[in-house]
Amino acid sequence: MALPHEPRKAKVTPPEPNPARWRILGFLGVAQLMLILDVTVVAIALPHMETALSLSREALTWTVSAYTLTFGGLMLLGGRITDLVGGKRVLLAGLLVFTAASLATGLATSAEMLVGGRIAQGIGAAMLSPAALSLVVALFEGDERNKALGIWSALGGGGAALGVLLGGLLTAGPGWPWVFLVNVPIGLVIVAALAVMLPARPAPSERPRLDVLGAILVTSSTASLIYALIAAGERGWLTALIGWLVLAAAAGYVLFAVWQRRARSPLMDVRLLVRRPVATGAFLVWMATALMIAVFFLGTFYFQHARGYGALRTGLLFLPVALATMVGANLTGRVIGRMGGRPPATAGLVLAALGMAVPAITMDPVGVVIGVAVAAAGTGAMFVVASATALGQVAPHEAGIASGIVSTFHEFGASFGAAVVSSVAAASLTGTTLTGFTRGFTTAAIASAVGIAAAFLTPGRPQPRTKEIA
Repeated sequence: MALPHEPRKAKVTPPEPNPARWRILGFLGVAQLMLILDVTVVAIALPHMETALSLSREALTWTVSAYTLTFGGLMLLGGRITDLVGGKRVLLAGLLVFTAASLATGLATSAEMLVGGRIAQGIGAAMLSPAALSLVVALFEGDERNKALGIWSALGGGGAALGVLLGGLLTAGPGWPWVFLVNVPIGLVIVAALAVMLPARPAPSERPRLDVLGAILVTSSTASLIYALIAAGERGWLTALIGWLVLAAAAGYVLFAVWQRRARSPLMDVRLLVRRPVATGAFLVWMATALMIAVFFLGTFYFQHARGYGALRTGLLFLPVALATMVGANLTGRVIGRMGGRPPATAGLVLAALGMAVPAITMDPVGVVIGVAVAAAGTGAMFVVASATALGQVAPHEAGIASGIVSTFHEFGASFGAAVVSSVAAASLTGTTLTGFTRGFTTAAIASAVGIAAAFLTPGRPQPRTKEIA
């Protein structure tokens, strides 16, 4: 029995979950899916863009790289802006930018308009993606949050599979502009729905500073490196221009690392990249994405240019490749908890090397499909190992920035893969010989084989989270 003057403890009741949270997740998921699709859906349409707009090989490569480079380079800055003004505002602004940029890209009549539109799409995506993920985390708690994040993660593999098929359908049907224009009505519907459904949340009282200089340094340095890789196809790998561009990129990365140690609110804690799990995970996701984009880039020109297949047939031929990626990811997700990351990482890189070697030896269409499907199963495994390795052994307060690092390396890997394979296979992309395709697949096979060394740096067995990683 309580004493007369004894204060009673007030019961703290958790806030009621948003009743529309699952519907909101559906709209957020479709928005995120658009961003993922815009990496792979473009691949099937590239030969048609080349013909319609008289694009050079460099312009074709920048059509892929400009989007992924801007997306990856500004993603951490987008996350910081989300912390500053709130997820709802940044998400709606990013979605509007992405939608408007998709309209401009679809209406492009020149290489400059096309690449400029892709850059603008990347800016919108860099705002939209981190804001959407922050809203998912805020809307769900406990087991529901785990389920929601599982659905969110599954969008990656599904986006790759849907992208190749949708790209073929749209290009063969209404035409290549619709790989971009299809985003416009979908984007407007999502903006209207989320503007009403998302709750207005006050901005955080502690407002972090924006590290604009850091974002400029890392994005411009990567752009310099990508431009060097693309230009090497015509100018040669050992020319003065290529050397200066690579040197400028290296200097920019050093300045970025120094600035991150001095900035009051840095984009990333570069000390995380010194840790073996994070560094290995970042490398694996970078390598897996570079190989995936290389396959789509080489394959779409091989089937449509060298073999004369239509866009729809090419998209259907890539469907087994995308499905193999999901199978590899699913199987790895089932065993990594028991085996640790090292065995599946090694198996993934070995499969990638063996698969890429098949089209390097024979350019028979059946052999190409089988080979790249085997390689895709390997890259699917690498994606899972990369995330589990980089994020599984960091402290809870470091999970957000570690996730941002992995996402950034994912987009940079796409830019790097497109740039390298474009230069290596330049002879086939601009001519009628198959030599360039052979060189491209050979380069991918060698890169996978060399990357096996990184697998041995992957933790062999799960370690307790409480154990600090130096």
